[in-house]
Amino acid sequence: MIVIPAIDLKEGKCVRLEQGLMDRDTIFNDDPVAQARAWRDQGAELLHIVDLDGAFAGQPKNRSAIEAILKGITIPAQLGGGIRDITTIEAYLSLGLARVIIGTAAQRNPELVREACNKFSGRIVVGIDAKNGMVAVQGWAEVTDIKAVDLARKFEGFGVSAIIYTDISRDGMLQGPNLEATKALAEAVSIPVIASGGVSSLKDIENLMAIESSGVTGVITGKAIYSGAIRLAEAIAMTRKAGRG
Repeated sequence: MIVIPAIDLKEGKCVRLEQGLMDRDTIFNDDPVAQARAWRDQGAELLHIVDLDGAFAGQPKNRSAIEAILKGITIPAQLGGGIRDITTIEAYLSLGLARVIIGTAAQRNPELVREACNKFSGRIVVGIDAKNGMVAVQGWAEVTDIKAVDLARKFEGFGVSAIIYTDISRDGMLQGPNLEATKALAEAVSIPVIASGGVSSLKDIENLMAIESSGVTGVITGKAIYSGAIRLAEAIAMTRKAGRG
């Protein structure tokens, strides 16, 4: 299992939200490039970037900060937030991103995911965000009547590299991930699942490692590493040791 540090961008700054609410943000670093390098220096193999303004607006909003991050690091990065069409996907991948994450558009237009996977093989991730098991879209502002597991099943056979599953009610709250829902989703599909939301301690990561056999291949952590509840280097070392068995 891989531990993936998150950089959430709001107005060019590195922030964390509580339960996805834009008015409940904490600025952790005015310089996202410096933050990205810090995570790289602690051993990160992959960086998770979210354009929060873009997620709400439905179009890219933090491009200059994203470009600066990509120029400032040597490790691969994936990006989500406001990615709704092939043109945006192509533009972002041309900047040097390893993968892009389709969230709201994946729910509204599954054919976009199929088209993107055909055109950019191995570089498309689907983000499924859920509240009480139901899919939420548009920067989590809107909860649908679609079950997360049912949506995930739609993408079988498309060539999606991974599904990032976020439990909104846990996100930014440091209450631990929703293990049961994450495991159920991972078991429902053959696509690798990356857990997100609520990771608060090394024990939480251990608990996710225990369901790795279900198809949970990674975990995204944000607030816990910014607050110091988890030391990123320590978490990475723990998962690597387990991987060596």
